[in-house]
Amino acid sequence: MKSLILKTVSKTLLPLLILFSVFVLLRGHYLPGGGFVGGLIAAVAFILHAFANGLPETKKLLRIHPGFLIPIGLTIAILSALAPIILTGDPLMTGLWQEQDVPVLGKIGSALFFDMGVYFVVVGVCLTIIFTISESV
Repeated sequence: MKSLILKTVSKTLLPLLILFSVFVLLRGHYLPGGGFVGGLIAAVAFILHAFANGLPETKKLLRIHPGFLIPIGLTIAILSALAPIILTGDPLMTGLWQEQDVPVLGKIGSALFFDMGVYFVVVGVCLTIIFTISESV
């Protein structure tokens, strides 16, 4: 697209949407939200940037192919699901929580790491699909 307004708005909205997606991710293990919704918001931010500024510009901004996020996210999610079995002998996906609060985040637990894995998988899948479709057109 050749819209000056869309280019300006997309450059302003990209950091705000990424920040909001991280907020939704971090809020998700206590309240509604989490990795899936946060990942969708982050993917939409990059898709908006690609529509406004072109796919090559967005790829330069990302620096890595979004397909690399999928195995990273799967690894994080699987390790967080297996952590209770390995560390304490509890059943799969039992929540493990740190004793002390972290100032901004609150209590950190295995649910947060599972959500982070889902976040990376969702961003990777969405952007890979959209980028592949955009390249073939």
